[in-house]
Amino acid sequence: METGMREGRVERATKETRIKVRVAVDGEGRAVASTGVGFFDHMLDHLARHSLKDIDVAAEGDLEVDDHHTVEDVGIAIGQALREAMGERAGIRRYASLDLAMDETLTRAAVDVSGRPFLVFRTHFPTEKIGTFDTQLVREFFQAFAMNAGITLHIETLYGINSHHIAETCFKAVARVIGEALAVDPRQGGRVPSTKGVLA
Repeated sequence: METGMREGRVERATKETRIKVRVAVDGEGRAVASTGVGFFDHMLDHLARHSLKDIDVAAEGDLEVDDHHTVEDVGIAIGQALREAMGERAGIRRYASLDLAMDETLTRAAVDVSGRPFLVFRTHFPTEKIGTFDTQLVREFFQAFAMNAGITLHIETLYGINSHHIAETCFKAVARVIGEALAVDPRQGGRVPSTKGVLA
């Protein structure tokens, strides 16, 4: 399997948002994120940096309404771009899990790059906002991302007090497991890691 060629690009336009996304699976962890939602851009930077994926996002949304449409639609577009970049998912490790600590917070993430989209999100935020960012949008992003990437994703915060730390551990933990699961395992010899022969 060739590496360095796994890349997906998506352009998405609705009455609520206009989004362009590029995801390079075999990247260096570089993010160029411009969504108009500062905290969200910060989280996308973590998603790229800790997965070692390059993620470019340019989004214009109806922020005068709220951040919901922009965050959700960026999740859709990143998921679609990642799905395109993965191709047939040949040679990948497929599974990964991690407990990630940040100060007082511990969050667990696990992924199966299965072709079967599903999200389990067991995370409680003690505040409704992080600055001006709605904490409920963390789940909305991962829901859109998992459904459109075609992955099974579990996220659980075991404990934490600070909402910023909780959100950040969610993004960092998911980044790490995505990076691990999409890594090429040379022992696979380019095979799809499934007894079915396909992951779709």
